[in-house]
Amino acid sequence: MAVNNSSTGSGQIRLDCGASTTKDFDSDDRAWNSDNGSRFAPSLKGFAATALDQDPALPSNIPFMTARIFTSNYTYSFAVPPGRMFVRLYIYPSTYDIHAPSSAYFGVAANNLVLLNNFSASQITLALKNVGSFVHEYSINVTSGRLELTFSPSTYPNGSYAFVNGIEIIPTPDLFTTPIMPTLASGLNPIPLRIDPATGFQTMYRLNVGGEFVSPKGDVEFYRAWHNDTPYTTAACGVTFVKDSNVTITYTPGVPNYTAPVDVYASARSMGPNEQINLNYNLTWIFPVDAGFYYLVRLHFCEIQYAITKLKPRPFFIYINNQTAQREMDVLVASGGIGRIVYKDYVTVITGFGQVDLLVQLHPYFSTTAEYHDAILNGLEIFKLQSYEDDSLAALNTPHVPKMTVLPRNF
Repeated sequence: MAVNNSSTGSGQIRLDCGASTTKDFDSDDRAWNSDNGSRFAPSLKGFAATALDQDPALPSNIPFMTARIFTSNYTYSFAVPPGRMFVRLYIYPSTYDIHAPSSAYFGVAANNLVLLNNFSASQITLALKNVGSFVHEYSINVTSGRLELTFSPSTYPNGSYAFVNGIEIIPTPDLFTTPIMPTLASGLNPIPLRIDPATGFQTMYRLNVGGEFVSPKGDVEFYRAWHNDTPYTTAACGVTFVKDSNVTITYTPGVPNYTAPVDVYASARSMGPNEQINLNYNLTWIFPVDAGFYYLVRLHFCEIQYAITKLKPRPFFIYINNQTAQREMDVLVASGGIGRIVYKDYVTVITGFGQVDLLVQLHPYFSTTAEYHDAILNGLEIFKLQSYEDDSLAALNTPHVPKMTVLPRNF
């Protein structure tokens, strides 16, 4: 059998698990190689299967229509250079041969970090409604030069199996190291938090605020998908707009061009033209998240209209989970000018049990020197931070209060 290296340029790896074709391309022109014969799948176990049903909403047949089924533990082993990388698991819970989606309960670990535990993909799709497939994205710092992904069928219920449709690995810089440390949204004075460089992250949300969906093909560095924010806004969701035609969006030394695609900054959502109305409500986004973890909230900003020119034209509060994260955010001051990009990182802790809502809210900072009583946002990302108590990113089954001392190992 010919050896299949299953890799692309720049150290990127894509496995089309269970595929019979050695190499094929998805709708974003990414090349995928079968895991059969791959050097990343030593002594390959399990069996290949094709989905019996094809959801018309699938973003692409590849890699979703084939899967590798495991009835016992199996580890893919990737020789990779040390450093941080995105690891994406492509999941389509369908019927594979005699295996019903409701019987798939399994865990996944990346080296010693638990990504999923007793996970049911079919329950996820039922909860999300109208979503037949999904991608779980993680950012993992590999120090050993080898990334091992282990799929483990759950011991309960009986007959559980594990499966995966596709695995994608994208080397990245450390996207979570910024010139200024993230601050804790505590409602008090900003508290800087040093996040351990070894921390694992799970991408929970990535939104192009006020703009259209940006496909992975539109994010050529790392193939991230940026979704429209409308499903997460409240009834008072403000207004959307695009940049003035003569505005040039500019990355800066502190914000390199891989931070987000330029299209994310070319649109925005603000509160609207009526200042009296603006002063009486919050521009609000609501995100269901797993309780028991810390979360990094990254807000992307860029002033893209030339009407905004004065010093401190529209300062505003930033609230995260009803706690003040920043009292007087002014995009023009923070970025240094029209069309210049800036982002801010905030950390919040979510206690409790199950899924709860994480709120991001903006409110005008009332000042007689402000040109506008308004707020603006261009993009938003939310990342779950691993729990160091059990080295896990998996949703918890019991109530949990994260301990502050385990977040920054080098604090």
